[in-house]
Amino acid sequence: MIQSSLGGTKLSLIKHSPTDESLSIHYEDPFCYSRIERNVHSLLVDFNPDRSRETVFVCVGTDRATGDSLGPLVGTRLRSFSPTINVYGTLQEPTHATNMLQVLDVLQQKYKNPLIIAVDACLGSYERVGFINIKKGSLKPGTALKKTLPEVGDFHISGVVNVGGFLEHMVLQNTRLYLVYQMADIIARGLFMACSRFDNDHRTPTAALNFN
Repeated sequence: MIQSSLGGTKLSLIKHSPTDESLSIHYEDPFCYSRIERNVHSLLVDFNPDRSRETVFVCVGTDRATGDSLGPLVGTRLRSFSPTINVYGTLQEPTHATNMLQVLDVLQQKYKNPLIIAVDACLGSYERVGFINIKKGSLKPGTALKKTLPEVGDFHISGVVNVGGFLEHMVLQNTRLYLVYQMADIIARGLFMACSRFDNDHRTPTAALNFN
């Protein structure tokens, strides 16, 4: 579900934070992956200091338009890393405008105060194409296509896949798959490693355990 990089109904399930930008980096930057990992890890610590909240990924978009497939590609890649990961939005089962409310209803019923990380594609200016942005606060899916959908996420990641401002549907259809795939792969790897590091932060090495 493409959104505007210049930016609905809010869901009570989600806790909102100020939308200060935490990171904006081009996918070809040699430090892109490591910076995404560090930034996401820091946000996980901020939003879940006592580790009481279950992490859930909502990857928004559809594979019916190349430019809008960033979210489902990220979700599919995350699922390939770990089949048990909480992902909503893959190439097989996408999360988009038609079923967004149903997916959010499932989250509200299944999880108690989850930490939701939202992922979506966005359109922007020519010089911003290829940039990956991480921001605190909720994702506003569908704004570029004039759709009003619930905001979602404690923080979100967006990838600028093409130029916005006119004929957005046509722009999405004419977006290069290579660009979207490369961005999705970097985002997914950064997310997975950040979550793995976060999960291991509080674990005591076996050698240091006291069994007395």
